[in-house]
Amino acid sequence: MKRHYSALSQPTLAISELICKTLDHDATDMLIDKWLEHRNDAYWEWFQGVRERKHAANSLRRQVLVWNKGDFLPENIFCRTVDTGRLIPLDRTWSTHVYHHRSMQDRKLSMMPVVFTMLPELMMLRGMHDHGCDDVYIIVTDMKRQEMDDVTEYFKLVCRYAFGRTCKPRMENEIQYNHMRLSHTLLKQRRTPCFPQIDIAFRAILYEKRPPFIILFSHQTTSYSQILFTHPLHVPSEEIFFDFPSGCPNPCCNDDCEMIRFPRRGVEGAAVLSIKRGGRNGRKVRSREMCNWIDCNICFNEETPQDAESNEGSQSSADSGDNPTNNGLVCSKCRLVKYCSPEHQKKDWDEHRRVCAKPIST
Repeated sequence: MKRHYSALSQPTLAISELICKTLDHDATDMLIDKWLEHRNDAYWEWFQGVRERKHAANSLRRQVLVWNKGDFLPENIFCRTVDTGRLIPLDRTWSTHVYHHRSMQDRKLSMMPVVFTMLPELMMLRGMHDHGCDDVYIIVTDMKRQEMDDVTEYFKLVCRYAFGRTCKPRMENEIQYNHMRLSHTLLKQRRTPCFPQIDIAFRAILYEKRPPFIILFSHQTTSYSQILFTHPLHVPSEEIFFDFPSGCPNPCCNDDCEMIRFPRRGVEGAAVLSIKRGGRNGRKVRSREMCNWIDCNICFNEETPQDAESNEGSQSSADSGDNPTNNGLVCSKCRLVKYCSPEHQKKDWDEHRRVCAKPIST
């Protein structure tokens, strides 16, 4: 590295030597259309299974993926967002910012195959978030499986003890040691980009952009690409994604053979970074329940994830009528969404009608 930096200081994207290639919303639309034309049979069968599962009447506060009507198109598949509780279709696109080594640009390699490789996973993650996922960040590497595991553990260590915190001397030494070890390992294997370049870009994105997740992509055939989440609330639910396809084209592969390490086992199997929130470190992540009309900012409740866990399986005050001003109007047919007024329910009907159906009896 030509510029000096510290493994413990806050980096900026301005000092990163990686090249950023941005694929806008139009490029994402084109990739989705191409994926629908040449879709993988494993994903098609999985979505068919989702359609057959249907939904229960008590799904107002849980992650849910619903495909009730129409053809296999993103606008007909709806996902419950983890940040606002809305039910939104998967056709909402995003911009992808791909950070890569300059050698890929010298060889005139396109970044579109990188995004296309993990397009179903990106569609799911985008659909889970109402806010904060208009921009997706990917760092392209050529790390092998064990190297990816080691780098993942390093970033979990740094975020737990040094991100927005005063790091103790003992942990400073451990972080510095692991940083030096990974730098030497990747340099010896001639990995591009080198570990300091990955470290600068990764932590700078965390500090400056504060995304729900960052992806470390590896184009090594014997490795996998890692999704690192910045909060447990952003992780997909095991109840829905326990049998999500691995992405590997080999029909004889096992569960450990993954092109994209999508957390099918929930938080237990996810790479979650422990990031301090609040004050200068950004707003705390909270679970909210908002009016389903996309242009409405009315929130029926706002609680921390700990509160959500303590209320799991019980009826909230908004549903029980203890707070009549925050009840909201539940859709009488599907009972999956809430509205603040009949007017907003009518405005949302053109979109909601594509998923609205009576739930299965319980």
